[in-house]
Amino acid sequence: MEISLFNILDILGTIAFAISGALSAMNRRLDLFGIFIIAFVTAIGGGTVRDILIGDTPVTWMENTMYVYLIGVVTILAIIFRNKLNYLKKSLFLFDTIGLGVFTITGVETGIQNDLDPIISVALGAMTGTFGGVIRDILCNEIPVIFRKEIYATACLIGALAYILLYDLGMNADFIYLATALTVISIRLVVVKYKVTLPHFYPSSPGSSRLR
Repeated sequence: MEISLFNILDILGTIAFAISGALSAMNRRLDLFGIFIIAFVTAIGGGTVRDILIGDTPVTWMENTMYVYLIGVVTILAIIFRNKLNYLKKSLFLFDTIGLGVFTITGVETGIQNDLDPIISVALGAMTGTFGGVIRDILCNEIPVIFRKEIYATACLIGALAYILLYDLGMNADFIYLATALTVISIRLVVVKYKVTLPHFYPSSPGSSRLR
């Protein structure tokens, strides 16, 4: 495999989401098998959905088993160093945010490489970044973050739009990758720090609803 910044970011995203999944599973006291399953689906979920949608099968991790071994090793390390990771109170959020930013890039890039419409490429970026976390949360019996008021998928969409804009301006590919990742990660850090949320609707009384 050719070593490029894109490949490096893809590997970093896989590592970040594998750790995120493993931490989430351990926080819910799942057994060893459960930890590996959650780590695996978190790391490859978004990319698998993306590849299936564009008809790129077998999907990436089936053609390149390096990802399978990488996720396995990262999960084992996360288990071994779980106590050290727990000292980082925001470790789950941190790794999830890094994975979100990096996988947004791979989704948009895949759309561009397949000559898809820019809007579809943006959608692929958002799906690649978020669907691993969606599957993780569902398996852990939680409402996925993407469906709650917290700004999550919106950060991906903004980052993906930034990618398309920079690409149309003819910017260097490596600069685009870094700028996109930093955009998504920065948005997530800012909105969580300052508790910025999207509006949500809920019934205040039977037969009524309001905006909060």
